[in-house]
Amino acid sequence: MTPGENGPSTPEDDDPFGYLYADGQARGAQPPSGGYGYPNSVSRVRTVGERQYGQPQAGTYGQGVPQQGAYGQPNAHYQAPETLPGGAPAARPPAPARRGPNTKGLLIGAVAVVAAVVIGIGMAMLNGKTDDDKSGTQSGPAPTQSQSHSPTPSGNSSATSGELPKADGSDKSLQLAGGAAAASDVTGARSADGSYVGGLNQVGASVTWTVNDIPEDGAYTLFVNYSASGGDQSMSVTVNGEPFGGKLRLKNWRDAADGDFAKGWTNSFVWPNLKKGPNTLSISCQPGDKCNVLIDQLWIKKGRLTRDS
Repeated sequence: MTPGENGPSTPEDDDPFGYLYADGQARGAQPPSGGYGYPNSVSRVRTVGERQYGQPQAGTYGQGVPQQGAYGQPNAHYQAPETLPGGAPAARPPAPARRGPNTKGLLIGAVAVVAAVVIGIGMAMLNGKTDDDKSGTQSGPAPTQSQSHSPTPSGNSSATSGELPKADGSDKSLQLAGGAAAASDVTGARSADGSYVGGLNQVGASVTWTVNDIPEDGAYTLFVNYSASGGDQSMSVTVNGEPFGGKLRLKNWRDAADGDFAKGWTNSFVWPNLKKGPNTLSISCQPGDKCNVLIDQLWIKKGRLTRDS
């Protein structure tokens, strides 16, 4: 041994991993007794299959820690609520049931809406019927209006009640005054014998007709067949001694020339209210009237009509 040497070197002293190489193994190197070739390793080499997994190991990490019981098995650390101080907590009261929609209120509202619609429809139908009745029974703006018929009159009769009185120009039931007189020299009159009342174109002239056979109180139509020439005419009317609400309009619908009465025959009407039994009707020429006409027939119909039928 030379100075500085500690003796012959051993493989394990030269290289602790010499046992891993062929030359180290040839020199007799052995693996260390520790685990995995590291000096002083605390690992323990075990034969394959010796370690049993899933079983508690003595002296291993976590030794002494209580293990939780298997699923579904009672846990030793569980304590029932009733065993706690004060007993088990009070049970929570069930939540109040939730109310549904107010179907009763909705039903009442729906019934009210339907009732309002039905009432509205009924009122509309009633008003429409009333308007129809009115349109069929009058054609002027007022019940007392007098109108003349054109040669081709429009409008419909809406009420008749049997045969009511009728008078021709020569009828003895007509009272003529103020220069009015019966005549028959102008052709075209509708009267049975062709007669008519003339001489009316002067103030004070009149034709008065007393009717005895009115069946009941109510509205009637007095028709007048006449002939006008020149311009349009109008005369005054009285009913049972009272002035009528408007003039008897005697329009020259035929455009007859002045004096050409044979061409101007047509008819007009007024709507008087008559009483049951006798009534007196008068047509006269008053100041401000235009009376250049001939009258050949008077007749009465029940109701307010716009044409004879």
